[in-house]
Amino acid sequence: MATILEQKDALGRSVQALRETKDLMGEKLVLNMGPSHPSTHGVLRLVMELDGEVVTKAIPEIGYLHRGDEKIAENMQYNQFVPYTDRLDYLAPVANNIAYALAVEKLMGWELPARGKAIRVIGCELARISAHLLMIGCLGMDLGAMTVFLYTFTEREKIYNLMEAMTGARFTTSYTRVGGQTRDLSPGFISQLKDFLRTFPPAFEEVDKLITRNRIFVDRTKDIGVITREDAIAYGLSGPNLRGSGVDHDLRKKHPYLDYEKYDFEVPIGLVGDCYDRYLVRMEEIRQSVRILEQAVDSLPEGPINWHDPKSTLPDKVAVLTKMEELIHHFLVVTEGVDAPAGEIYFAAENPKGELGFYIYSKGGGVPYRMKIRSPSFVNLSIMEKIIPGHFVSDVVGILGSMDPVFGEVDR
Repeated sequence: MATILEQKDALGRSVQALRETKDLMGEKLVLNMGPSHPSTHGVLRLVMELDGEVVTKAIPEIGYLHRGDEKIAENMQYNQFVPYTDRLDYLAPVANNIAYALAVEKLMGWELPARGKAIRVIGCELARISAHLLMIGCLGMDLGAMTVFLYTFTEREKIYNLMEAMTGARFTTSYTRVGGQTRDLSPGFISQLKDFLRTFPPAFEEVDKLITRNRIFVDRTKDIGVITREDAIAYGLSGPNLRGSGVDHDLRKKHPYLDYEKYDFEVPIGLVGDCYDRYLVRMEEIRQSVRILEQAVDSLPEGPINWHDPKSTLPDKVAVLTKMEELIHHFLVVTEGVDAPAGEIYFAAENPKGELGFYIYSKGGGVPYRMKIRSPSFVNLSIMEKIIPGHFVSDVVGILGSMDPVFGEVDR
């Protein structure tokens, strides 16, 4: 039999063990979400400090996809950099092509003919619908709604068919050139686009019925990840994430380009700034993009699609093959590039993720001396450290999905 002394000793050890267990339970846990994780929408690493299941600190760790695009641009002719813009927001490549070309054209002092502008508007709005459909489908799947993902990706496949007919490529289009496009619309493209605009809205309304009033989806997005109007402005957010917080700012309205002032469309804004508002803003933006596309198709002008500059744009192909002067001119433009003037410009376009801007500093010639890309996903991601703490781990997935970052343009 154990003596009283041994019993006291055993009891003392048990109490000490309990105290140690309590201390362990009070410690915070550090958890890595990503960079290889399906719910981080790319190679994002979130270093989170947890108190139980509540996040007390969240630090976004980026750079896993860094490629040095800005330095690459400074060692390439202006047109040679177009394929690299595809790889920024790779969910809306043609919109990146167009934003970059518009920036260089601003430096050159060029303005496209009406038909060229209308074709670019069609490309931008198709890219916006495609990118928003992916956000809605992936956000639904992140929160457990698999069916909505299948609906949205079915419609995106139709847009890829349109992109193939328009540009010759489905994904990385490289369609735009400084001063215009590589080619005019194919003969059957407009009828194909009209068919899409007729069948898409009813299919899209099915997505709306599936999740917009779904109890589980609403509970997991409403009042989650709230970004106040003041914080959205202070952190420099743009696009749907800014408008979801109640800020009426859209570059297509505030600083029109490509004749956007001639199109009739509304800019949806949110009231609360939570995940649900950011979702609703994108839903309505898709409907407005359909409106713009319908107007663009109905009023599509005839005529040339590209700016003509005998010194800096390529001559007609038939002339190149039949005349010596045009052949020499073609050789000079291809080998030396666009002869840009010295100066500096900044141009920003309203891309699906927000304000995609290009700052170009030129010392003249065919290669930029300096280039800086203002990527919206990079800026939007900066507010994660502020809005995630205080939420459960399961909420982090919804917050990330509602912000819709893409890491091709975060890391550049």
